[in-house]
Formats: sequence, structure tokens, C-alpha cells
Amino acid sequence: MTAAKELLAIADRAASYDGVDPFSEQTRLALRHTEPQHVLSADGGVTAGAYVADDGAVELVVDPERRRDGLGSRLVQDVLGKRPDARFWAHGDLPGAQALAASKGMTIVRNLWQMGREVNASPVIVIPDVPAGFSVRSFEEGDEEAWLDLNRRAFDYHPEQGKMTRQDLDERMAEPWWSPAGLILVFDDASGELAASHWTKVEPAEPATGEVYVVAVDPGHQGRGLGKLVTALGLDHLRSRGVRRIELYVEGDNDAAVATYRRLGFERTGVDVMYAVT
Repeated sequence: MTAAKELLAIADRAASYDGVDPFSEQTRLALRHTEPQHVLSADGGVTAGAYVADDGAVELVVDPERRRDGLGSRLVQDVLGKRPDARFWAHGDLPGAQALAASKGMTIVRNLWQMGREVNASPVIVIPDVPAGFSVRSFEEGDEEAWLDLNRRAFDYHPEQGKMTRQDLDERMAEPWWSPAGLILVFDDASGELAASHWTKVEPAEPATGEVYVVAVDPGHQGRGLGKLVTALGLDHLRSRGVRRIELYVEGDNDAAVATYRRLGFERTGVDVMYAVT
């Protein structure tokens, strides 16, 4: 078994034990598709590990059977020795992560909210009219580069989403949950330019839960109601899939986005935080 597969196995055990996955989708994909830069601590086998992204973002995990043995502390110290600028994700911000961060003098530098709502809860999902001059359809083969261009424009400020590459997109499109019908596109009829999109997600293993995966609006088309339109279309698509609950992730300091989702009936259900030495 490769080091990457061993690290994923540890993460699976930790997710079952904690009720929170220690690794993001991006990290799991990287571990599955590449041999990434990683740091491992071993004692009779691999018992703890950390994935260190090129930008210094870190996700680490300690096997539930080997916790309180100082492995997490050693991992953090090892990573900081190599990357003093490292920033550590703590999914769920569990007590153990809080204690470890405090022991290393780290503080929260970012928080990512998880929000959710029941499909049949209030307010009712209502689809606004498509503005004049725009048209809507689902993703088709050949839309890949147009979607990537939109994603880069919409998320040029975002540390992860705005850097998505064709390889990243292809990897996601190869996942069991990928559905072209679940990626809704809004086009400017005059220019033919992709103006907005809503990528939804339903994991086959959890068909009762849908996700607002990525909502993107081109900055040049903002102020025309496209964000409201494409969000509602995505929610309606998830409803048509028969999901009972819809979830999403949003930056905790994005007041405008949080307010928008609250108006749509979403409430915070969890938080992932990022710790760093400041």
C-alpha cells in the first residue's frame, strides 16, 4: 500500500470515529490521483500523517488508536520546521484540534461555515424569471474551458476555488456523483459568454442530501439578478433529485453570501477553521 493510500485509510478511520472527515475533497483527490508532498510519522506502521499543499495549507490526521501519544504535536512541529508559513485546517474544530493549536501558539486565521436547510422548510424555493437577453441550459461536452474561465473570473480572490485547473475539473467529472444535468449554466445571448453557473452535487452513498457545490457569477454580469436565478435553479434541481436536505459551504466572513443564504432558509450547522502562527 502506498503512503497516500495508508493516509487515506487513517482518514477513513478518523472520520468514522470523530463524525467529521479530517480531509477535504481536494486533499482526498490529490492523495488518490498523485503522490503528493506529505509528512508521515510511523511507529510500527503509519499512524499519523499530514498532506501539505503547495500553498502551505495543511490537513493532518492521527489514527484514533494512537491519539494522546504526542504524534499530532510532532507532526505539526515537523511541518512548521519545513513550512513556517503553514496553515492548518481543523475540520469541525474539534477539542483536540483546538488544544493542539493552542499548544503551538496558533490562532484562527480563516473559518468556513457549513450551512443547511430542509428542502421542504420555509421559505419555499421559488425560481425567478430568466432576465431578458439570457438563456439557461445544463452543461454539455465542450463547455469545460468556458466554465473554467468563468470560475477563474468569479473566484479570482479565493485561495482554492479560483485556482481550479482542467485536471481538477476532469477529476471531479470522473467521480461517481458527477452529473451534467447538475451543472446549470446561464449564457449572455448577445455575446454567447457564460455569465453564471450553479454546480450541484449528490453523493450516490447519500442520496437524501444534496450540495450547493459551486455558484459562480461573472463580475461583469453582476447586478442583473443572475446569482439569485442560478442559485434557485440549482436548489430546484436538487429538489427534483428527491433530496430531503441541502447543504453548502461558505466563507464565514463573507457577510453578503451568508446573508443571502440565510434569506434562503439556510442556517449554520458546522464550521471548519484554519489555524496558523501569527
